[in-house]
Amino acid sequence: MTKSLDGKVAIVTGGSRGLGAMIAEHLADQGAAVAITYAASAQKADAVVAKLKAKGARAIAIKSDQSDLSSAKPMIDAVLAEFGQIDILVNNAGIAIQGQLVDDPELDGDNYNRQWQVNVLGTIANTRAAAPKMKDGGRIIFIGSLLGSYVPFPGVADYAGTKTALVGYARGIARDLGPRNITVNVIQPGIMPTDMAADVAGELPNRDAILDMHPIRRIATLEEVADAVCFIAGPSAGYINGETINMAGGLGI
Repeated sequence: MTKSLDGKVAIVTGGSRGLGAMIAEHLADQGAAVAITYAASAQKADAVVAKLKAKGARAIAIKSDQSDLSSAKPMIDAVLAEFGQIDILVNNAGIAIQGQLVDDPELDGDNYNRQWQVNVLGTIANTRAAAPKMKDGGRIIFIGSLLGSYVPFPGVADYAGTKTALVGYARGIARDLGPRNITVNVIQPGIMPTDMAADVAGELPNRDAILDMHPIRRIATLEEVADAVCFIAGPSAGYINGETINMAGGLGI
């Protein structure tokens, strides 16, 4: 039975855990060969690759620290050397530094600046390296955050700013790459059950109150977001371009 992504090659940055690992798995389920990147944990990345291979997919893991902009080109070269093509780029990797107000005299500027380096400049470097090598008709998908469009609590200005920056960048390159039928879209999840979310959960002012703001009072599942990525990556979404898709149960409407 033909799968929707048979013959395609996908890159998932930050694919060794959490949402990235789930996206990689779902892309493989649809027939794609998958390259995941990781910054630190080779063991976790190898476990994801082993799981994909057990499904019959071609898969590799590439160490690529997104805070180092020079890592982008070697990562793309490694994917081409292994698979010979690039059809899908899922810009998933990122970090979340939250909790301090912008007027806090103890604001950790270096850490917050690193967040901009990883989330924005690193993502842009990967996209610039991939775009000239991507096959016509390809897909670029940015994993943003609802905080890029709607900020319901304080202490997240820089994180929200990094995600908003990606929306503007995605719309710009959607215009640049449209003549090649390469679509560029942003998926903005709300709260998800990831390690990164757990790390910052204690900094939220009142988690139950935030859930009460959701028309659908629960957090997103990783499977739901990964399914949305697969749809945008697939043949049925070829005329969806330059869009921002919120997946937060209606928060912000």
